[in-house]
Amino acid sequence: MNRESSSSPDSVEFRYRKCAEQLASRGQDHVLRWWDDLGAPQREHLLSEIDSIPWSHLDPLVETHVCNRPQDQVLTDLEPAVVFPHQRHADDAALYRDAVVLGDELIRAGKVAAFTVAGGQGTRLGFEGPKGAVTITPVREKTLFQLFAETIVAVRKRYGVAIRWYIMTNPGNHRQTVGFLEDRDFFGLPSQDVVLFSQGMLPSFDLEGKILLEDKHRLALAPDGHGGSLKSLVASGALQEMASLGIEIISYFQVDNPLVKPFDPLFIGLHAKTGSEMSAKVASKVDDLERVGNVCMHEGRVVVIEYSDFPDDLAHAKGSDGSRMFDVGNLAIHLLNVGFVDRIIARKFELPYRRAEKTVTWVDENGFQRTPRAPNAIKLETFVFDALPLAKNPLLLEIDRAEEFSPVKNAKGVDSVESAIRDQIRRAAHWLEGARVSVPRKPDGEPDVIIEIAPSYARNADDVRRRVTRPPELYSGETIYIS
Repeated sequence: MNRESSSSPDSVEFRYRKCAEQLASRGQDHVLRWWDDLGAPQREHLLSEIDSIPWSHLDPLVETHVCNRPQDQVLTDLEPAVVFPHQRHADDAALYRDAVVLGDELIRAGKVAAFTVAGGQGTRLGFEGPKGAVTITPVREKTLFQLFAETIVAVRKRYGVAIRWYIMTNPGNHRQTVGFLEDRDFFGLPSQDVVLFSQGMLPSFDLEGKILLEDKHRLALAPDGHGGSLKSLVASGALQEMASLGIEIISYFQVDNPLVKPFDPLFIGLHAKTGSEMSAKVASKVDDLERVGNVCMHEGRVVVIEYSDFPDDLAHAKGSDGSRMFDVGNLAIHLLNVGFVDRIIARKFELPYRRAEKTVTWVDENGFQRTPRAPNAIKLETFVFDALPLAKNPLLLEIDRAEEFSPVKNAKGVDSVESAIRDQIRRAAHWLEGARVSVPRKPDGEPDVIIEIAPSYARNADDVRRRVTRPPELYSGETIYIS
């Protein structure tokens, strides 16, 4: 009988010794405390998680962000951000017109790819599974993934070009996401043009800097933040693939926004014409304290400051005309140049890490699993918007929320499945009315019909105007699917 040599790098014994040495040298040997209690599959799982820890990257962060609290860098002398308005002024007409032409050319040339950040679960929405598998449309009850896939199919058909769709999952939902899309034949997209990869994970630490265990054989791992999506593009090989395919622009959006327009010729064209390395779609805040990042200028650079860190006096500040002085909200809709991501991530990771104190279930020194009531753990995260100050000529394009932004964070109420369905109906009604279709309205002004417009029919109001030659008659209470 052949026995695996304990000196083989692939043997459990060799890997155990290597991991034990790595942990002991960092004062983290407690991670292997329960080794003798574990079966073979559990040992393999634990060693795999330890092997995945990027020690060279993590070691300095433990000192600066875990064992010590980094000093808050309060930015002073903030100024309102300068944005390109969504309502085109006469002076901008030629620029916007030329930008649309250029954006069309770039899409048609296959220079733009979609990138969906889809690591979230649908738990808060009352759904067990990836958030992208949540049903979200008002008539056909399509999922978020189906809606995005059909949008990409429509763009491919219109421009006659193959378009790559990159999707970042996390280790907790990766298999489910892959299975969901495979079982549905990628909603009409060629499987080779849908590229899925998983987000990086980092250990969670207790308040003294010790790695926490979620179970005796499992580290308490946490996603490395949405900024980690850029690192995952590099680590997965996706960025290198983009470059080899001639893709120049990454259209970044999060999975929870059914109104997003990933292939907006105006946005893409302005991004390219202005020489921007990273651009963002923004919108006026709904109130002074809206829970969105505040986009500002600091020493000539675009910065985003989280609502929780934004000074109250600035949040409530008013201009001479009484309008909100700091009124630009970040929507997590970006364009990034492939070369820019290569420079700030692949060559030298430049995004700053942030410390977040969270409540994490852990195994105590007696082997019992505990769920504390107060924050007991430190997670390390990066944010994608922290790349904006690093970019050349960052562009900010204002959008109409009713057209492009309705995030799904909750099951009901504000930013929910309910509100997203309502907003899709509102937008569809607005598009039809722009094509001279009379839409029945309730006394409160809401549409008195349930309408869903398929991406295959129209991606914007202009498409509807072009396609509606004989306005149909709509009746109150109708349910209509237009495809």
